[in-house]
Amino acid sequence: MGGSGNPQLTLPRPPTFREEKPVGNQTFERGFAIRKDVLGAEFVEKSFASADDFNKPFQELVTEYCWGAVWGRDQLDRKTRSMLNLAMISCLNRPHELKMHVKGALKNGVSKDEIREVFMQVAIYAGVPAGVDSFRVAREAFSELEK
Repeated sequence: MGGSGNPQLTLPRPPTFREEKPVGNQTFERGFAIRKDVLGAEFVEKSFASADDFNKPFQELVTEYCWGAVWGRDQLDRKTRSMLNLAMISCLNRPHELKMHVKGALKNGVSKDEIREVFMQVAIYAGVPAGVDSFRVAREAFSELEK
């Protein structure tokens, strides 16, 4: 078995997200529109306006892939996607994201009663503390929307 051992495999440097995203990218544009529709144009535009060299590629990534490639699919409606997000984000204990998605769920036609039922399910399957936090965050979101 002669030879020089394992040859070094040289892979090309992957392009940065900014390099991959062509101007006029339809998936990004669809994602940007959906994101603004669900979360509110003011919130999304503020996120992009405040983005810097550090987090702008992340904003672009989330907009294109999360909102455009996934939320832009026709197989589930926005109401269903919102309910799934509420459950998953609750289980992940991400209160900031949860509050934002509670507000978005209401825009997508999810009722307060349905949000309650999602969080009841979360409490049983992910634990009562997750349910408690989810109910607290939802009440804060409801309160902010009523102002």
